[in-house]
Amino acid sequence: MRQRLSSEPDRYRGRRRVQTPPRSRYAVVGAAAFMGAGVVALGAASNLPDAKAVNPTVLQNLEQASAAQDALTGRAAQDDRASRGSERASDVTTKMSDEEIEAQAWMLPLDDYTFTSAYGVRWGKLHAGIDLAAPEGTPFTSIHAGTVTQAGYNGAYGYSITVKQDDGTEIIYGHARRVLVQQGQTVKAGDTIGEVGNTGASYGTHLHVEIHVDGKPTDPVPLLRDHGVDIKLKIESVFGGLAAS
Repeated sequence: MRQRLSSEPDRYRGRRRVQTPPRSRYAVVGAAAFMGAGVVALGAASNLPDAKAVNPTVLQNLEQASAAQDALTGRAAQDDRASRGSERASDVTTKMSDEEIEAQAWMLPLDDYTFTSAYGVRWGKLHAGIDLAAPEGTPFTSIHAGTVTQAGYNGAYGYSITVKQDDGTEIIYGHARRVLVQQGQTVKAGDTIGEVGNTGASYGTHLHVEIHVDGKPTDPVPLLRDHGVDIKLKIESVFGGLAAS
């Protein structure tokens, strides 16, 4: 979830944020569920002619309450791990310069869009990226820092931009209406690099995002999720990769 850190540069302010309910809520709900089941059990037991006879309904209620308590405890532990991850990221970034922080950031390429096509075989051919529909002319931004290695018309990609990261990973942004960067230019996450269009082998106005690792296309969804960007849920943590390390 997007959390703004005190050391985070101004360029990352105002990003979307998802609230996480306090863990205390889960503890209260769990305790209430367990106590409620206990009252049901005691009430049922008082009507039993033989104290040694166990009502199956009572057992079922107790089992359900126990399962609910276990699930809530697991959720609380998960939230606690996420909180500790955010604290680790905060600790790391407080020791980094603004330039180092910018180099580590990962962000969504658009503020608003519709996820229209996934990575995989489509019409008998590999669709090597994902498609994000947005109105023509909508500005899109760089997902991560890198150097522009291609900017201009590029066959089936139409007007496209390729940004190469320091580790060799390449992110391709295709079917743009306009390209706003030049080859050799250095960009950071959140920099505007083009406008959504419908150029090249395109069947509607959208942004095509394709990621190559070691020269081969890979599914962008899990790769971006590993860096704190959930493209389907439109969530970014910016420093998700640091929190997970």
